[in-house]
Amino acid sequence: MSSRPPLPPFTLETAIQKVRLAEDAWNTRDPEKVSLAYTPDSRWRNRAEFPTGREQIVGFLTRKWIRELDYRLIKELWAFRENRIAVRFAYECHDDSGNWFRAYGNENWEFDENGLMSARHASINELPIKASDRKFHWPLGRRPDDHPGLSALGL
Repeated sequence: MSSRPPLPPFTLETAIQKVRLAEDAWNTRDPEKVSLAYTPDSRWRNRAEFPTGREQIVGFLTRKWIRELDYRLIKELWAFRENRIAVRFAYECHDDSGNWFRAYGNENWEFDENGLMSARHASINELPIKASDRKFHWPLGRRPDDHPGLSALGL
């Protein structure tokens, strides 16, 4: 089986690293690439959807990023212990009519001994925003290291 460092049990440093690696992967908007961070039988709860396994995760993410255009995400460590990490996040995107949204949420993650995520439970709230209210202004892809995180942005 493949390994996805950093591996549990997490330290503060490795938990922060794991969160940033997840953020970077999701900002690629590449469902196949993102799915490789999860166990083959990973279980998710994401709003009203409950994908299980990489194939369903790829399907879910494909549908998500067809609807959520110019998606940009920031994740921040909230807490960690042994093989579990809790994060808070926010992302901005627009629909095909140009309506912008910011979504806020929390995720609870559980990892296997190889550093693959075996469970992801997400709670998400979304609100419409004006394009002028956007806070995530980097080119599509990885958030630059000098771009403020959620706490620095007051989110």
